[in-house]
Amino acid sequence: MDVFVEEKSKEQILPRGETWSVHKFGGTCVGNWERIQNVAKIIVEDPSPHKVAVVSAMSKVTDMMYDLLNKAQSRDDSYVAALEMIRQKHRETAIALLDDDDDHHDLSNFLSVLESDIQNLQAMLRAIYIAGHATETFEDWVAGHGELWSAQILASAVRKRGLPCVWMDAREVLVVHPTNKQQVDPDYQASGERLDKWYEKHPSDTIIVTGFIASTPENIPTTLKRDGSDFSAAIMGALFLAKKVTIWTDVDGVYSADPRKVSEAVVLKTLSYQEAWEMSYFGANVLHPRTTMPVMRYNIPITIRNVFNVGAPGTVIGRSSLPDLAEEAEPVPYKSTDSLVKGFATIDNIALVNVEGTGMVGVPGTASEIFEAVKGVGANVVMISQASSEHSVCFAVPEKEADTVYRSLMNKFRKELEAGRLSNVEVVKNCSILAAVGQQMASTPGVSATLFTALAKANINVRAIAQGCSEYNITVVVRQEDSIRALKAVHSRFYLSKTPLAVGLVGPGLIGKTLLDQLKDQVATLKNEFNIDLRVMGIMDSKTMCLDQLGLDLSKWRKLLAEKGEAADSAKFTAHVKDNHFIPNTVIIDCTASAKVADNYFQWLSKGIHIITPNKRANSGPFGQYVQLRALQRRSYTHYFYEATVGAGLPIISTLRGLLETGDRIQKIEGIFSGTLSYIFNNFDGSKSFSQIVTEAKAAGFTEPDPRDDLSGMDVARKVIILAREAGLHLELDEIPIQSLVPKPLRELTTAEEFLDKLPEYDQEMEAQRADADAAGQVLCYVGVVDVLANEGRVELQRYPKSHAFAQLSGSDNIIGFTTRRYLKQPLIVRGPGAGAEVTAAGVFSDLLRLASYLGAPS
Repeated sequence: MDVFVEEKSKEQILPRGETWSVHKFGGTCVGNWERIQNVAKIIVEDPSPHKVAVVSAMSKVTDMMYDLLNKAQSRDDSYVAALEMIRQKHRETAIALLDDDDDHHDLSNFLSVLESDIQNLQAMLRAIYIAGHATETFEDWVAGHGELWSAQILASAVRKRGLPCVWMDAREVLVVHPTNKQQVDPDYQASGERLDKWYEKHPSDTIIVTGFIASTPENIPTTLKRDGSDFSAAIMGALFLAKKVTIWTDVDGVYSADPRKVSEAVVLKTLSYQEAWEMSYFGANVLHPRTTMPVMRYNIPITIRNVFNVGAPGTVIGRSSLPDLAEEAEPVPYKSTDSLVKGFATIDNIALVNVEGTGMVGVPGTASEIFEAVKGVGANVVMISQASSEHSVCFAVPEKEADTVYRSLMNKFRKELEAGRLSNVEVVKNCSILAAVGQQMASTPGVSATLFTALAKANINVRAIAQGCSEYNITVVVRQEDSIRALKAVHSRFYLSKTPLAVGLVGPGLIGKTLLDQLKDQVATLKNEFNIDLRVMGIMDSKTMCLDQLGLDLSKWRKLLAEKGEAADSAKFTAHVKDNHFIPNTVIIDCTASAKVADNYFQWLSKGIHIITPNKRANSGPFGQYVQLRALQRRSYTHYFYEATVGAGLPIISTLRGLLETGDRIQKIEGIFSGTLSYIFNNFDGSKSFSQIVTEAKAAGFTEPDPRDDLSGMDVARKVIILAREAGLHLELDEIPIQSLVPKPLRELTTAEEFLDKLPEYDQEMEAQRADADAAGQVLCYVGVVDVLANEGRVELQRYPKSHAFAQLSGSDNIIGFTTRRYLKQPLIVRGPGAGAEVTAAGVFSDLLRLASYLGAPS
């Protein structure tokens, strides 16, 4: 008999250690009888030898219990009906789960307990109703009943599945010391001793524990306050010295950013305890910092998993989120910034308070007085930033507290302000805090630079910065209207992913539709291989536009524009493309030749919209407008690309800029800039008349609908002006002498057909010029010239030796020669197709890819 007692005593000693796994199920997980059944299945199928499941009240029940208290204290007798609803909810859940069991023992026991508890609650609430007041202890006693009931129901559901288990009222074991209304401190020694005694009476390999509730050292019921059930699970993990703690919720884990704001957010595989603290502080759906404290002392990992998607591995929160380099097959030569920045979070509705003045410099205690004043009105300081010069202190508070803080500071420092020792107390409202969180990232070169570059490229201004020496977060303050765009910009740059670009296309004509078809063919490749995610959010012509929130299907854009188009509205088009909150970077591509569209460029750049265009109107218009655009573009971190305005897809602008940026000096630029006129004069060899060639060029689509638009030389003149201004000359279009090839009598004719009918009358004059040049061993070329040294430009029909590079062209090729200090004896030549929708659209496409590389895509 003595031996039997000794063996029984040994069996009842709590076997702490890694054989235990702890699970926590929140209210959503046990929201109805089907979900409780699913939770029971998870517990039963856990292969761990010993298991603890900490359970919250059923969904909304704790809120309902507090509502009972509020009603009773307000002497609102509807608390009686509300309590009956709570009783019915639990009664119906238990019956649905357990009524089909052959043994109704668990069901009858629970219903008996439920009725007894409801009677006690009725009595307590009646007393509170009469008194009109409830102590905190009474409130905690009432509020904790939801956990008592859900734990008993879950234990019965587990037993029904054939796994023996017991349930624990955590108030019998968990001892805490209340510190204030929002926090308690666990007493691990006393709780451990009580756990041993409890286990002696209730030994089991599976224990269902009530979350949220506990007792004071005097055995008075209390709660664990905010996020109490998570805290319960962590404390139980520490008391049992468990191998792991799993928090079951309704998401797949901790996301790199709020997936409601950033659709590309990913579930993080790992987080360190400190990273979880930081993300939680900044509003991410992560464990409250105190939840991790009990498990940190034993390095017990916490895993966040989805109860509705048990196949997802979740996020593991542990001592470190960095890989153990000793376990790597090969040494890692550097730290990747991507691996060190784990996530991003935002806090909205923030106000910045800035206190500044020369009287603060070197005066001990000024900052202390500032924050004493803030503390005095009970405001919460979210972030602090102080310049090392001590000239100013800047801090962030919730916007609703800003006015109170301002009045307190003005009152506190009235004398200093009047004496001029403090110059200003300023409040800036409508701000948001954006935090980047990651282990050791502050000590890794390039992280801060990457963060601020991403914000700058998204045209987002930073109002304040804070970076702690703990190396776990970098915090910036931005305008609230920029909050989501800022979040998307930094998330995209670090994570992940793709360089997203919202594209708006104006002018789906010959060039525009060709570009859209090119984009359609390449968009998947760009996304999969180059991390560039192009979304055409809208297409607009002079009469119609078609908009889409997620991006138009480019295989159907013609049909969508025809069938779902609405009246063209430039303001609505711009707002849709820019303010979609879906993609941080926006570009509008202008494929028109319209001066009216070009007039929008300044407004677009001012809004942070990048511009790409083959439209020459803006850069060849008034010089002041051109200078204004370029200055705004540089000042606002927006990009304005117009390579295709000169030479279609040829790299003319970029070549010129490359020469200038490397210190070369341009002396002269001359070339055949018109593909149309190149074609005409390449075929004007005496075998056909000039008018015949012009007519054939129009029929082949090489000219504008009215060939006079090409023969006038105005298109070439605009290209000359653009190059002259790029080279530093201050020229206006009307200062360029243009030799028109349209005979004067034909310039005022009404139609192109009339013009072509009468053009043969002037063939003899053109033939005479050609023959004269041919006799001298020369050819006729229609050229544009930028003479930098003479500070002039011109457009004219010139003669060149047949050995000259300009005389070697074929088809509609363009050719441009750069005579510079470096290329003095032999000009730098750029030659190639200079006309046609395909090559012009390709030039625009190239600018689009260049923009993407500047915004973070691989170059």
